[in-house]
Amino acid sequence: MLLERDGVNPNKPGSDGRTPLWCATWNGHAGVVKMLLEREGAALDQLDNDGRTPRWGATWSGHEGVVKMLLERGEANPDRPDNDGRTPLWCASWKGHEGVAQVLLERDEVNLNKRDNYGRTPLCYAALHGHTAVVKLLLAHDVVNPSKPHTLGRTPL
Repeated sequence: MLLERDGVNPNKPGSDGRTPLWCATWNGHAGVVKMLLEREGAALDQLDNDGRTPRWGATWSGHEGVVKMLLERGEANPDRPDNDGRTPLWCASWKGHEGVAQVLLERDEVNLNKRDNYGRTPLCYAALHGHTAVVKLLLAHDVVNPSKPHTLGRTPL
């Protein structure tokens, strides 16, 4: 197997900064992700050129099982934003991935009101894109304020 050959580094990034783990999470290849996570030194928070972690990629693509697998490894930050301030919860909210959002909302470290670089919260994006189920998940948490305006003065709802 290629990963077992001497001299092959599964954490080595390509020109876009994406490692084999990053690519496997983005594409939802759970078996490959599991195999890479079993290797010593798997880079869970290694950033690509856009400041995105493997978990960010799995979340954007809606791979709930892969997100769970990554979150089981406690050393990774489930709320790490990319270069634009977009967190994994932001991704789930933007894309309407209800299951992924639910998994992230179970984590204490996840900031439900974290704003991206444009001043918008996950609730703003879930509402903007009409993702009713994700909006309901977010509003079920008392810390989420649907009346708080973002930087353009508009409220999420």
